[in-house]
Parts: sequence; structure tokens; C-alpha cells
Amino acid sequence: MKLTCPFSAINQGSENTQSFSKENLALLQDAMYEQFYPKGSTVFWEGDESDKLFFIKNGVVKLTKTTDDGKDLVLFHFQTGDMFGELEDHNHMVYSFNAEAIADCTVGIIQQRDLETLLWQHGDLAIQFMKWMGYMQRFTQSKLRDLMFFGKNGALASTLIRMANPYGIQDGSKVRFATKFTNTELAELIGATRETVNRMLNQLKKDKIIDYENGSIVILNLDHLKGVCHCDGCPKDICRL
Repeated sequence: MKLTCPFSAINQGSENTQSFSKENLALLQDAMYEQFYPKGSTVFWEGDESDKLFFIKNGVVKLTKTTDDGKDLVLFHFQTGDMFGELEDHNHMVYSFNAEAIADCTVGIIQQRDLETLLWQHGDLAIQFMKWMGYMQRFTQSKLRDLMFFGKNGALASTLIRMANPYGIQDGSKVRFATKFTNTELAELIGATRETVNRMLNQLKKDKIIDYENGSIVILNLDHLKGVCHCDGCPKDICRL
């Protein structure tokens, strides 16, 4: 399957804006201005003033956190139909992450002041926005749980499962990835070195948990991966990159 973007989700239903009705999502989009970000460009830097939200109309953005030793940990992938960002409170907040376009992106941007006006005017939108914020908190907590509680093997297992939802093609008992991820990219997703990921993937292949076809990962035993990361069986809008 040929993809226009190497990181485009092929399976729908995991967009993080599902708490909004079509009408209220349209209200938000009508208040946005559009910005194009070419692949590799920065959407915002950690430390920038956090006074807007971003809605991806097309493309993929990754959010990263730079560690003390200068390495980047990739915490989130946001795709077409996703909204992300942080908003100020009375303490004048700044962004906690870096955001980078990993494909050409068309993004809608809504200023906090315009969002606040909409929420004041539309009570049902305000309720749905609160649900979206609750979802984002659960999503973040689940990612941190998987990265921190069950070692690097658990972090890799959970990442492979999360990759399978947007990028996987079910083929009987197997899951074939339509997108190729390098071992370096996997390492950045779990906060490990490429060499560590190489060893873990080689062991999974030796144990017949995964295989490769044309350079892409094929999951042979999804239940084993779920056991390694103590999978909670989250819905796919939570179980995603």
C-alpha cells in the first residue's frame, strides 16, 4: 500500500477530537487561521508562550522532550484530525515540548482568546472541550505508564502495539505495518539507544514474536507483546502513538 505521507495513519477512528460533534468541531475550525509547515520545520519550541491550540488538517507532527544529555524523546505523534497544544493559565504558561512537522503539514491554529470566546458563547462546546482535555490527560498518563513502569522491554512492546492501531494491517493473526520505522525512530519513542532496540528486536524475532517483510515489522504474536507491557486493553484512541 503506497502512502502519500510515510507516517500517515491508514486506520481511522483514533483521532483525538472525537469528543466534539461535527458542528462544534466546525465552530472551532471556523475560528482558526491556516498555517503550512514543511517537513522538518518547527511548529513551536519548548519554552514558547502557550497561547494557542493546533488542529492538523493534513500531515503529522511529533512532540518531543529534550533530555538533560541532549537526546530527544518522542512522546506523541499527532495526525490528521488531531488537536494539540497547551493553554496559559494565570501563571503565564509556556509549552512543555518541542513540536516538529515530520511530513508536510497544513494546520489550523486557534488563539486562546478566540477559543475562550467560543466556549463562553456555546455551552455544549465547553462541555465537549472539557471531555477533550480529560481525554488528553488519560492519553498522556497511559503513555507515561507504558514508558516508565515495565522497563525498556515493556516500553518497546507497548510502542509496537500503539503503532499497530494507526499503521497496522490485520492479516489473519498477524499485523503488518504499512509504515517503515527505523530502529533509531523506535529508540526515540522509548528513550533508549538504537543498539538497545536492535538487541530487543532481534530477540523478539528469534522468539517468533515479530518478523520483517520488505523492511517493515510484522507482529506475529500480539498477545505476547500485551503481556510484556501489562496491556490494559485501552480503546484505540488511547492506544496510539
